[in-house]
Amino acid sequence: MRNNTMGSLIWLRLMRFTNQSNQLSNDFLKRFDLTTAQFDVLMQIRIYQPLTQSELAEKVTVTQGGISRMLARLEKENYIVRKQDWKTKTINLTAKAEAILDQAMPEQLAFQTSFFDDVLNEEEQKTLYELMTRVHKYSQKRELPPE
Repeated sequence: MRNNTMGSLIWLRLMRFTNQSNQLSNDFLKRFDLTTAQFDVLMQIRIYQPLTQSELAEKVTVTQGGISRMLARLEKENYIVRKQDWKTKTINLTAKAEAILDQAMPEQLAFQTSFFDDVLNEEEQKTLYELMTRVHKYSQKRELPPE
């Protein structure tokens, strides 16, 4: 780690936290028979429904192929319905998915919030949020350096 910059150390720490948080969330969400990725997909559908598969793929961290397989599973488990309207196929949640999200959402939010509430005070959380927002906004505009 001698040659790492502070920026690379922060990036590594963020990656490790994200991986650890996702692993713990996957274990936590098993009580609802969901994975973190499925929870994310269902929440995005809930917020933006009806939406197309390509619109959904832009909003989540699942590849186009992965989203196809996941949607097939979610449809088989009666969490989503896909409706064909001429050339456009849209995705909506079922009542079963709405019910599971009503139960899982507050518990998942409380679980994720505890990562910060248990170790950071309110001012520290606000500062971290502001800094991460600034870095995230910059990353959205960032272009790759020339080869």
